[in-house]
Formats: sequence, structure tokens, C-alpha cells
Amino acid sequence: MRVKRIVANIKTENIAAAQRFYGEVLGLEKMMDHGWIETYGNEYSMPLQISFASQGGSGTDVPDLSIEVDDIETAYSKMKEFGFTITYGPVDEVWGVRRFYVRDPFGKLVNILMHIAH
Repeated sequence: MRVKRIVANIKTENIAAAQRFYGEVLGLEKMMDHGWIETYGNEYSMPLQISFASQGGSGTDVPDLSIEVDDIETAYSKMKEFGFTITYGPVDEVWGVRRFYVRDPFGKLVNILMHIAH
């Protein structure tokens, strides 16, 4: 047996709010819509990961989600432009990522990151 996919589920009564943050800002496609659930994603194959943490690194809170992007500065600019609350960063961390924390429309703490060369 092998795990084929891990899906993050966020409980909300305002499913449409996902389109602005995850669709318009992060560029994910709506892959499924049954009215009571919408799923966003893309066609790329990604490694399966699940993390367990006592803190978020650099003394920060543990984020609910971590999303790796290929252009952190554009992601940061778009989050600011769309009015989402940045709670940390952007900052270059000693473990080789540049990242910032932002609150999604559902109050979830999201770690947006990009790997950087030292």
C-alpha cells in the first residue's frame, strides 16, 4: 500500500472566498465544485509531505499550511495588493528559504515560501 495523495480540508460556510486567495492570488485552478466542496490545485505532480512541528521556526507560530512558490516576491506583492494580512516576513531563513506568513480568508496561517541558494 502507498499513499497517493494528501488533501488539506478547511471547514467554512463561505466556500466562494477561496477563489480570491487560492485561485486569483496563488493561481490555483478550481478542479472540483460540488457546491458544498471546492477543490483547488494544478496539473503538476508534487511530493507528498506532512509535517509535525512544535513551532514554526524563528520563534513563529506553526502555520496551518505551507505553500511553496517559484516567485516569492510576486506572491508577496499580490497578497498585499489583494489586502490579505501579512503576519511575518518576508524573511530569508537560515535553513534556506525565503518566506512570509499570511492569513487566508478563513483565518488559517499560511506559510508562503521559496527555496533560495545560500
